[in-house]
Amino acid sequence: MIMEQKTRNELSVIAGLLSLLVVAAACLVLRAAQAVILPLIIAWLLSYLLGPVVTFMTRRRVPTSVAVTLVLLILLGICYLGGLFLHSRAMAFVQAYPAYQERVTALLRTATQRWDLPYDPLEGINWWSKLGEYLAVTARPVVSFTSKLVLVIFYLVFLLLGKPYFKAKLQHAFNSARADHIANMLGAISKQIGTYLSLQLLISLATGVIVWLGLSWVGVDFAITWGALAFFLNFIPNVGSILASIPPILVALVQFPSLWPAVGTAVMLLTIQMTIGNVISPKVMGERLNLSPVVVLISLVFWGWLWGIVGALLSVPIASAIKIVCANVEPLRPISILMGSGRDFHSARPAPEMTAPTAVGEHIEVTNT
Repeated sequence: MIMEQKTRNELSVIAGLLSLLVVAAACLVLRAAQAVILPLIIAWLLSYLLGPVVTFMTRRRVPTSVAVTLVLLILLGICYLGGLFLHSRAMAFVQAYPAYQERVTALLRTATQRWDLPYDPLEGINWWSKLGEYLAVTARPVVSFTSKLVLVIFYLVFLLLGKPYFKAKLQHAFNSARADHIANMLGAISKQIGTYLSLQLLISLATGVIVWLGLSWVGVDFAITWGALAFFLNFIPNVGSILASIPPILVALVQFPSLWPAVGTAVMLLTIQMTIGNVISPKVMGERLNLSPVVVLISLVFWGWLWGIVGALLSVPIASAIKIVCANVEPLRPISILMGSGRDFHSARPAPEMTAPTAVGEHIEVTNT
């Protein structure tokens, strides 16, 4: 009996070590193959937004190829307008660059004289050369994004073409009960991620518009640029709103002769982000994701480390998909419960006998979504 227990313990340790090795190997593969995997994941997420449109068209007897073509033309039109917007913002910044150079130089010279610094920190700096270096650094991600966009469109075409027929293929590939279970699980993932992306898109759009209007009222330069930055970075949980607030505050410090406009800008942005992030967003999102804040943070750090800013943008949808899959696989269901927010299990006096029914209830609710 003792030998059997010892053998079981050894097997458990070996299984744990093998699991760590598998996770480490998976991380290495995901990091090394990100040029191929990232566009596939982006296309997969876009299919949740665009797939219902294709399905809606095909149900009204529009040929699938025509429906996919129309949806892709709309997507390419949005990308084209976004490229024009970025180009116009870059040109506006280049035109305003000499004025900001003079302003920064004057401020630092004043500080040098006031504080009796032994040297000018900007002496000998070639501003136009520095600007060229910064533009070159910025252009690399743009070129990389353009190349990835072609691959995303390529993947997206095949995902959308096969989407209307996927349920029928499941019915023929598995028995009825198994096919329904898989369809329910994939439907739950599709609905939850689609809802998250749609609501996050609306909330981010509202945040960008409010930031743009607020900065325009204060008179901060490039207000529409900072509004667009707030829109994009709002997709990154927790830290995105903070990062989006830094550039307009720095511009306000340089632009205005007084310190108070910059202080007002900081207070206004803080109020907007706190109101939308802590009041409006939780009310709109509700418990649809049902993810623990710790899980969101860990997912943000992990995928951000693995794939950079794109990984940070994808962190919440990926965590949500993992949670739903774990909820529908019996051995992994405890992981799904631990990944949840836990509010469904909270009570003043928790009763142990209620734990099992609650977990089963969550499983039934997810699979029937």
